[in-house]
Amino acid sequence: MRKAAARLLVAGTGSGCGKTTAVCAILQALKNRGEDVMSFKCGPDYIDPMFHTEIIGTESANVDLYFAGEVLAKSLFLKHARSLNVIEGVMGYYDGLSMSSAEASSWHVAGALAAPALLVVNTQGMALSAAAAVKGFLSLRSPSRVAGVLLNRVSPMTYPQLKDVIEAECGVRVYGWLPAMPECALESRHLGLVTAREVEDLRGKLQRLAAQAEKSVDLDGLVTLMRGQPGLEAEEVSEEKISDVTIAVASDRAFCFYYRDNLELLEALGARLVTFSPLHDAALPPCDGLYLGGGYPELYAEALSKNESMRASVHAAVEGGLPTVAECGGFMYLTEAIAGHPMAGALPGGCANRGKLVRFGYAGLRAEQDSLLFAAGDAIRGHEFHYWDATAPGEALTAVKPSGRSWRCAHVSHTLYAGFPHLYFPSAPEAAQRFVRKCLERKNGL
Repeated sequence: MRKAAARLLVAGTGSGCGKTTAVCAILQALKNRGEDVMSFKCGPDYIDPMFHTEIIGTESANVDLYFAGEVLAKSLFLKHARSLNVIEGVMGYYDGLSMSSAEASSWHVAGALAAPALLVVNTQGMALSAAAAVKGFLSLRSPSRVAGVLLNRVSPMTYPQLKDVIEAECGVRVYGWLPAMPECALESRHLGLVTAREVEDLRGKLQRLAAQAEKSVDLDGLVTLMRGQPGLEAEEVSEEKISDVTIAVASDRAFCFYYRDNLELLEALGARLVTFSPLHDAALPPCDGLYLGGGYPELYAEALSKNESMRASVHAAVEGGLPTVAECGGFMYLTEAIAGHPMAGALPGGCANRGKLVRFGYAGLRAEQDSLLFAAGDAIRGHEFHYWDATAPGEALTAVKPSGRSWRCAHVSHTLYAGFPHLYFPSAPEAAQRFVRKCLERKNGL
């Protein structure tokens, strides 16, 4: 498989520098021009792709080198690629698996995809120091792949001077600027930005950002840069269909964290995905399997608890052996209570806010016993990011961080996976295959 895949990675000097705002401005402006645009997000984040999706009208995708490795990540990128492809970086440009490693960083992704990087720099409170910051990013690794700079939170009065000094001192092109636009702020909470569904007047904010980008960003220059990259080649990703089964997928404001690659892998194996709302629907739809993803059930705990018929439906289904995958928020929903609000009660214990980050980051997961998704000894990659904890988090899997630190987690049975780790199925397609096969057994009454 070979595609032109015109592409640009928009990176930042660090979290909070404005790269999501810049990406949204660029994406919306290109979309307004009628361009065929696709967006991607480096790393395991769920929330930024929701903003991208609001703009491009189709699901965004993740590019994650810890999850997938370079070969598979490139294949998945090309699978989703369109005429113009904008990839949003994660954290700072070189921030990787550890304090001293750039592995799985935005820089690593830029290299794996042979993509030029546009470095977003928040220049508020800086003059010549802005050039020093840019020069550091250009020189830390070779090649840096930084092909341009975008200045954020800068005034139209100071921009020409900053542009001149950065280009003179660093020998890199400055493609424009964005002012401070507090009226277009994308609010945040403990897991990062709030979800796209929760931002008031999101469409208006995106259009104001796009209008500003048309005025102050060299969009023509960026498109030329993107289209000037060589084509990419990778093996096509394919899976053999197992059978037609139906999997119910929780989808509402409380449950909205899913990897596109996970859902598409299940579909490729033969699953028909039907969505339902634990908040609003009375019961599960007819199905052969259940997928409860992550999200913010803690914010909607009272409403979830009041939907007693749905709680009873889910409890009966899980207790009755319906093949079920429940990740993070979905796992919390299966416990007895969230902050004292009764939940489905299919698993022991409850969940409470610890007031601090309980788990954060990537983990390799190893199965300690046979179960729905795994044979004993199987491995899969995933990540955790949560401030809430469970009194009974489970111990059927061993999670190991890249640093080597480990812990036990998750409840499993031959029909269940439920735990805090979010799983990335393409890192171990056998897990998705086992899930679909068990759904087929359920369908056939076995």
